[in-house]
Amino acid sequence: SFSSQSGGLSPRLLDLDRALVSGFKQLKLEKDAQKNWDLFYKRNTTNFFKDRHWTTREFEELRACREFESQKLVLLEAGCGVGNCLFPLLEDDLNIFVYACDFSPRAVEFVKKNPVYRPERCSAFQCDLTKDDLTENVPEGAVDVVTLLFVLSAVHPDKMKLALQNISRVLKPGGVVLFRDYGLNDHAMLRFKAGSKLGENFYVRQDGTRSFFFSKEFLAALFEETGFRCVTNDYVLRETVNKKEGLCVPRVFLQSKFTKASQSQSG
Repeated sequence: SFSSQSGGLSPRLLDLDRALVSGFKQLKLEKDAQKNWDLFYKRNTTNFFKDRHWTTREFEELRACREFESQKLVLLEAGCGVGNCLFPLLEDDLNIFVYACDFSPRAVEFVKKNPVYRPERCSAFQCDLTKDDLTENVPEGAVDVVTLLFVLSAVHPDKMKLALQNISRVLKPGGVVLFRDYGLNDHAMLRFKAGSKLGENFYVRQDGTRSFFFSKEFLAALFEETGFRCVTNDYVLRETVNKKEGLCVPRVFLQSKFTKASQSQSG
């Protein structure tokens, strides 16, 4: 947990760590989660996130998942946003078909309006991973690889398992989940002010969107309880330079790879 690793934090930070947002406000944030993400995309349109050209560099697995070079790969991008990862991938890899879903209807509309979007190579749809059955849009057991990039952190911790069970249904036995998200003690976590804390390692931003910060242990347990096997699970340390404020801030991400157990393994 955060507090068990906070020996170096000041008493002021520890006090901030203890004060939780009221139960009433927490229920409202859960109820308004989709609306808040939709407003985020209304304000920022397609300008907020940079295209993620690092994906194929960081996740060589997209190449390694193939038995032979020309093999067609079926991918699900769970939480595609406006396509910052999706479109570079489609341009980079011609032997790929992508199912892409997002919580926000507005984000899905941006994906469909992108000039690179082609229904023969990509199928985009709106979906709440915690309650909408993915098999309504994706054939059961049809997906080779699922990318879960900065998505699970926006889900309430109590519902993360539901999202993984949903993803598991469309993934082939032996299929792969490639995960990258916010790690424990990332700069974004440490700069939250009092009144932002929803639960252990779980915070609300000023715009009402929420973020969870993962420890390796929490993530491994979550996937293993849902029938996945851990292949890699490591913190990635980066530094982001904020030139305007003259700051160099430490970023902590968690990058992991899990495979869906086959019948014989889980038995």
